[in-house]
Order: sequence, then C-alpha cells, then structure tokens
Amino acid sequence: MASIGVALGGLGLGIARRLTTPVRSRTYDLTIRGVDALGERPIVALDRTPQTAAPGRYCLLLENGGWVQLSSEVDDLGPGLVGRGVLSEPHTGLHVGERASWSGIYFSSPEDAGLEPSDVAIPTDAGPAPAWLIRPRIGSSTTWAIHIHGLGSPRAGTLRGVQVAAETGLTSLVVTYRNDGEGPTTGSGRSTLGATEIDDVRAAVRYALGHGASRGILFGWSMGAAIALQLAAEPELRGIVAGLVLESPVLDWESTIKANCRRSGLPAWTGALAVPWLDNRYLSRILGLDVPVGLRRFDWITRADELAVPTLLLHGSADTSAPMGLAERLHELRPDLVRLEIFDANHSMTWNADSERWRASVGTMLDDHIGR
Repeated sequence: MASIGVALGGLGLGIARRLTTPVRSRTYDLTIRGVDALGERPIVALDRTPQTAAPGRYCLLLENGGWVQLSSEVDDLGPGLVGRGVLSEPHTGLHVGERASWSGIYFSSPEDAGLEPSDVAIPTDAGPAPAWLIRPRIGSSTTWAIHIHGLGSPRAGTLRGVQVAAETGLTSLVVTYRNDGEGPTTGSGRSTLGATEIDDVRAAVRYALGHGASRGILFGWSMGAAIALQLAAEPELRGIVAGLVLESPVLDWESTIKANCRRSGLPAWTGALAVPWLDNRYLSRILGLDVPVGLRRFDWITRADELAVPTLLLHGSADTSAPMGLAERLHELRPDLVRLEIFDANHSMTWNADSERWRASVGTMLDDHIGR
C-alpha cells in the first residue's frame, strides 16, 4: 500500500510540475508538405488534422522564426492533406519540409494588427514588467482596457481583442507578468497559476489609473481570465473595474486540471493528485513555487455571488483545456451579469473560428456597458 501511495504522490508531482513548468520553446509538430506558388497567393499543403482542417483564420509559426497568416478557406488536396492560402508577407522560410506549429495567435506584433504601440514598463515587486500602451487613433477615453494573456502564451495573443478595444475608442494596456517569458523572472521561473502573477497585473491597473484612466475593462485570456476575476472582486478595484471580457476562461482550476489530464490520456481523477502539491505550503516549496496557489479562491462557480460587473464569456464547444460546462454553469447562476457566446472552436481560438462574430460580440458588450 505504501508503494501505491508513493506512486500516486509521484504522479501528482509530475502533473503539478507540467502545469507550472517555466516557459519553454514551442513544439513544432507540423511539417509543410508542399507549397504551390503559381496562383494569386501561395497555397501551403499540410497533413489533415482537426486543427488544420478547421475553417477560420489561423497562423503557422515556423521553426525558422517565420510567421504565416492563413486564409479561412480549406482546400481538399486529397487523402490526408489540406491546403491553406497564405495571406501574410513575406513568406520567408516557407518551403517543403519546414517544421511549423499551429497557432491561434494571429498577429505577431501591434504593428502587424494595425496598431501603434508605445513601450512602457510597469513597476512591480518582481521588477519592471514590459507593456504596450496603445491609444485609439480617433477620440480618447478615460476607460482603459487591460489585456491579460494566458499561461504559456505571449502577450501578442491578446492583440485580437486589442483591435476591438481600439476601434471602440479605448486606450489599451497589454501587460506581461512574472515568469511568462517576457516579464521579470523570479524564483524557479514556475507559474503560480495566477497567485503571484495577479500582483503584476494589479500594478498595471494602478499604472493606468495614474496615467489618465478612471475605469478599466479587463480582457482575460484563459489563465488571464482567472486573474481578471480575482481583481474585479478586490475591494481596492470595486467601482474601477467596469466589466470583464473573458476568452476561454479558467473558472475553476481543479476542474481545469482534471480536463487537461483527460486530454493527455490520463483519467480525470488523477488531476486531484496535483492539488496538494499546489496548495500545501511545504509541498509547493518542493515543487518550486514561491507561495501556494490556493486553488479554491479561483473557483468562480462557488464564488458566483461575488461577481459584480458585466461579464462576457467567449468559449469554444471543442475546448479540451478549460471546460465549457463551467462557463454554462456561471451563466446559469448569474444571468443578470453574465453573457455567454459559444463558438465551434478549441481553447483560446474563438476569434479564429469566427472573427466577425467575436468582434461584434465584444463591440456590443463595450457599447452596452462601458461609458466613455
């Protein structure tokens, strides 16, 4: 029996380590099978997978550093292959045999998204955290949008939402936080799943308030949504956080960990084995965390009564990382404040599946609830 306990404890440690692992290089698991450059735009041939065959606007990140935006149309190139039109310029490194990674991060930089950024540094206890300050081209507002990226994703992933905020007349602050690969590095470099990262985002909100903002809309992506929900409930920011736009939100870490175990081929119940390593002060130190995560405070189904601002949830029905059922449950519990838009999409890819509907949903939310 003791050996079984040791084995289960080791499995829990392994799950917790994988979840909190420091930022590492991307996996390039696709191979470009062909490039047809004879037409109006190049067509790249890829192995057919649920991702590569999904209609919508996606991106190929090439191992050589190239960034390739793809058209929404999918061409059938015969058994096992699909073709996607290439929209971006230039097409450096786009050749047969090049390794690539499929991504929903459609814009590589603010300039790529048609935005004009200023680089600023947010002072945090962990050190300066780089951020992009992006003002709308027409008009100005004292309501700012604070954009919080997810675990393992760069801040460029939020630019899909920054576009809408800018078009609506909001100034945007696109933040980084400790141990995300762009912000300051602390300790072992591991993520605390929002427990300490929230301090850096709170500092960004204070920065906005000190530079012309009177209120803020928090745009949170995946783990960034968990951070946004925490901030909106803090007494310091009540009356300042005016609304939440949450993409593929983590609404309960324990359920999310179980879903990710299932996605990895493990039984969902094994996710519970990671909880002590994340919550216990002694075990979390062995794991390499500065502080325990405190998973229960991220359970927004239990805390639904604490939600106090208009909230838009954008979630994919094919999301295997953050269970969509939790979004549906939060909507049922708080229909007075929560609006849920469901897309045929995977995690953090609802914009990619239907960008026009996504943009319209977010724009309507801002117009309905956010004063200028």
